[in-house]
Amino acid sequence: MRPPARRGRRLALPALLSLLTCSLAFALVSKDVKKEVKQSKNLEKSGISEKNDIDLKGIAFVIQSQSNSFHAKKAEQLKQSILKQAADLTQEVPRVLLLHQLAQQEGAWTILPLLPHFSVTYSRNSSWIFFCEEETRIQIPQLLEALRRYDPSKEWFLGKALHDEESTIIHHYAFSENPTVFKYPDFAAGWALSIPLVNKLTKRLKSESLKSDFTIDLKHEIALYIWDRGDGPPLTPVPEFCTDGVDSSCATTFHSFLPLCGNPVKKKDIFVAVKTCKKFHGDRIPIVKQTWAGQAGHIEYYSDYADSSIPTVDLGIPNTERGHCGKTFAILERFLNHSYDKIAWLVIVDDDTLISISRLQHLLSCYDASEPVFLGERYGYGLGTGGYSYVTGGGGMVFSREAIRRLLASKCRCYSNDAPDDMVLGMCFSGLGIPVTHSPLFHQARPVDYPKDYLSHQVPISFHKHWNIDPVKVYFTWLAPSEEDRARQETRKGFKEEL
Repeated sequence: MRPPARRGRRLALPALLSLLTCSLAFALVSKDVKKEVKQSKNLEKSGISEKNDIDLKGIAFVIQSQSNSFHAKKAEQLKQSILKQAADLTQEVPRVLLLHQLAQQEGAWTILPLLPHFSVTYSRNSSWIFFCEEETRIQIPQLLEALRRYDPSKEWFLGKALHDEESTIIHHYAFSENPTVFKYPDFAAGWALSIPLVNKLTKRLKSESLKSDFTIDLKHEIALYIWDRGDGPPLTPVPEFCTDGVDSSCATTFHSFLPLCGNPVKKKDIFVAVKTCKKFHGDRIPIVKQTWAGQAGHIEYYSDYADSSIPTVDLGIPNTERGHCGKTFAILERFLNHSYDKIAWLVIVDDDTLISISRLQHLLSCYDASEPVFLGERYGYGLGTGGYSYVTGGGGMVFSREAIRRLLASKCRCYSNDAPDDMVLGMCFSGLGIPVTHSPLFHQARPVDYPKDYLSHQVPISFHKHWNIDPVKVYFTWLAPSEEDRARQETRKGFKEEL
C-alpha cells in the first residue's frame, strides 16, 4: 500500500477534510456530549448501588505487549505476577493474554480489530476484558473490589480519565469549543470493557468497517469509537485506576522509571542525523546547538546546501516542501556504507525536534542492536484495510544497524523524493516483517499538546515543533539532564521489582 503522496505534515487531504468535518460535528453536538455525560453519571449511580459478585475467572487480562524481545519479557513478567497473585488468593487461574501473541495482523495493537475474537471467546464465561500496559502494576484484591461496584450486565467503559486542556492537532482539534468535556483513558492505569459493551462493539464492527485512515493517539480514538457521538457510553472514571500509586486503595499503579538494562549505551555508539534545509539554517540549527547537540557523540546536519559554518552535508537531494523520503534514504545509505562502521545505532530527527540524548542512551540499553530494531512513536495508516504501522518522524526515528542493513538489502525505496519518509519506511519494514517498536517517550508534538496527567508519569525523550513555544525553555524544562534524572536512575538501580 503506497502512502498518500501529499499530507499536511501527517494527514492525507481527504482524511484531513473528513477530520475537520468531524471536528465541526463534535462542536455542534457539544450539548449532546454534556447530556450523555450526565446520563452516564446517573447510569453509574444505578449500576454501583450494590456489590456485584465477580472473581478472577470473570476477568480476561490483556497486556498491550510488543514482539520485541525486551517488551515481550516485560509483558511475560507482568503475566506471571498476575498468576502468582491469583494463586496466593487460591482463586481459579485467570486468562492472561499477551497482545502481540493474539494475532499476526499489522493492526492488532489498535485493539478494535480484536474485539470480535474477545466476544466469541469470552462472552460466555467472562464479565470484563481488562487491558493494561507492560509496566502497569496490578493489585488483584483491589481490582476485584473496584470492579464489583459496576454491574457487569451493563455497558461499561472504565479507566483513569484524561482530557485535553486545549484543542490539539493530535486529536484533530476535536471538541474545539470545550476540549475538557471529552474523557479518554490513560492506558498506563489500565482500562476495562464490560462484555455487553464488547458484544455491542463487535456487532458494529461487523456491520461497518473502520473508517479512519490514520491511527495517531489510540487511547483517544478508541474512546471516540466507543462513545459513537452519544450512542455509546463515555468513559467512567475509576478512582482506583491510578498511575502515581500514592493511595493505598489503588488497584493499579504505573512505574514511570526510564528503562535501564545494564549500562547506558555509550555516546560513541549513537549517530545522530539532523534533517534540515537552507532556509532553516539561521533559526532552527542554533536552537539545536544551544540545547541538545552537545550531548551527541556523533552528529551531522544534512541539508540541500553545504554551509561550512554549521557545518552541513549536502546530500545532493533537492529540498522538498512535503515529504523527505529521498533525503532520509540518502542518510541511511551514507550511515551504512560511508560512516563509522562500528556505530550500532542511528537516530534521524528534524531540525525542530528537541531530544534528550542522555535519556536515549538509557533507553537503548534495553534493546539488542544485533536485532532489527525500528523504534519511536508508533502511528498507523490504513490498519483497518491491510495497512501498516510506522514511526512518526518528528519525534525521532531510531534504527539499529541491522534494521538498516535489511532495509537497504531489499528493493523497497521511495516512489518519489518528496514521499513521506516515515510512512515509506513503515511500509518497507512491514513488508520485511520487521515490526515497529513503540515507545510513548517519543512525542510528535509539543508538551502543551498532551494532558498534564499523561506527561506526569513519563520521563520524556523527545518533543517536536517550535510553533508558539519557546523551544529552549521547553528543552530545559522537560529534557535537559538534571540531578533528578541521576537520582531517578539510582532509585531504579536499587529498586527491587515485585515481579
